[in-house]
Amino acid sequence: RPKEEVDFLMGLLSRYLDQELSKLKENKIRFNMIGCLADLPPEIQKKIRRNMTETEKFDKLVLTLALSYSGRVEIVEACRKIAEKVKKKELDPQDINEAALQDALYTSNLPDPDLLIRTSGELRVSNFLLWQISYAEIYVTEKLWPDFEKEDFHQAIEAYQKALEINPRDID
Repeated sequence: RPKEEVDFLMGLLSRYLDQELSKLKENKIRFNMIGCLADLPPEIQKKIRRNMTETEKFDKLVLTLALSYSGRVEIVEACRKIAEKVKKKELDPQDINEAALQDALYTSNLPDPDLLIRTSGELRVSNFLLWQISYAEIYVTEKLWPDFEKEDFHQAIEAYQKALEINPRDID
């Protein structure tokens, strides 16, 4: 992205991290981040760490932001973690399985998503949660993310509920 766009987005993120912290705490919502924290500006890193620390004991809900995130990089880093465990003889190669990989992902402490809402009409997942969305329902809307409103969210949930009602045995 162009520097001007990145600077604008980082400014928005900075304000959000400051403004929403009190709401997160008031509602007992844990703040989480996945991605490469080190790629973000130092001021943003500091605010993210602050918000994570100040909400780490909450478990009512978890808000996870994907920042400087790549699904491919996440899988590569998980493989590196596993390789280090094998190298240190903490893990036998025969014990490498789906669970071992899942435990090495950024999202190891989170459930896999049940629903992925894809805005802008795009029919691709854009390198997002590649491992985690393997069984998620995907809802596609033409709306752009900045225009996506509460009613649009309700429509996505209704479509998800309808998808769950379909019994594969009912299909000829």
